[in-house]
Amino acid sequence: MSTPEICVIIVNYGTADLTITAVQSVLNRAEDGRIVHVDVVDNASPGNDAQMLEEAYAKHRWADKVTLHLQQENHGFGGGNNIVLQGYKNSGGLPEKVMLLNPDAALENNAVDILARFLEVTPTAGFAGAAISKPDGIKVTAAFRFPNAVAAFAQNLNFGPITSLFQRWHVPLSPSYPAGKVDWVSGASVMVRKQALEEVGFFDTNYFLYFEEVDLMRQASLRGWDTWYVPKAKVIHAEGAATGVKSGVAERKRKPGYWYHSWQYYHWKNLGTLGALVAGMGYLTGMFGERIIVRLRGRKSQSPLNGMSDFWHRAMWPIMKGENKQRSSSDNAGLTNANP
Repeated sequence: MSTPEICVIIVNYGTADLTITAVQSVLNRAEDGRIVHVDVVDNASPGNDAQMLEEAYAKHRWADKVTLHLQQENHGFGGGNNIVLQGYKNSGGLPEKVMLLNPDAALENNAVDILARFLEVTPTAGFAGAAISKPDGIKVTAAFRFPNAVAAFAQNLNFGPITSLFQRWHVPLSPSYPAGKVDWVSGASVMVRKQALEEVGFFDTNYFLYFEEVDLMRQASLRGWDTWYVPKAKVIHAEGAATGVKSGVAERKRKPGYWYHSWQYYHWKNLGTLGALVAGMGYLTGMFGERIIVRLRGRKSQSPLNGMSDFWHRAMWPIMKGENKQRSSSDNAGLTNANP
């Protein structure tokens, strides 16, 4: 197969029905004259996902338009994307533009063409991200600031007056944020310029899940590439279907080990040991303060179960010991059941 102008990569894990819908939304977009190929990676999903994708491939006559990459192990989000990117690199070169699309997302308009046109007229843009709405039409945040110690404290404290006071440091920007340059955009729907990918060297596979797209855009920014939020491009996101995480959900759960590894590795890589420790202290101080506030006010905590202990042992302690690159065996536990 010759290299297309644009490839759309969808990494699936346990959401084959939604992935099929996502693929069809790309193939059924308005005619735009662009040569677009869809690459679907199944990250060793449990159940019959691989079979469902193969049946859809035949039923919808995806030949020449879609390539299935059925894996025997879960490589995580970045690793799954890298399989496709490396394959193109080895067989003739990357497409001029690469679009990352979540398996639980679907085009609401021709976001492929809108984002491609934006990159074509904005030479310094390495990344262009679409606006994201839930199926009920409610917009969700798709543009962000880079993580910082102040935001880690305020977010985990979760106390209205402090939240408002530190608004300018918050990582998530408003869902109604206008078009413009931002630090990073959601990996659920983002188009990337070939040159930016080549200069960064694809995703850092030290991440299994979480922070990998933040790091990718941060590394690109260090090389002079801008990230833009382009809300004219729109996708619908069945939030949480692929990751099991939904915003505004009160149910407390314990975060998986790989989240803490990703937090620890991102901050160490980008801020250094001292910067990572400062951010970690902000995180822990916020959680400790939240404990005091909820007890005084007689309310339920919104922090993750066992959050302080897990953060200390899985994020802070590895930084202090200099164990910043390799996942521990406890971090790897349950990876085959993780949703990218």
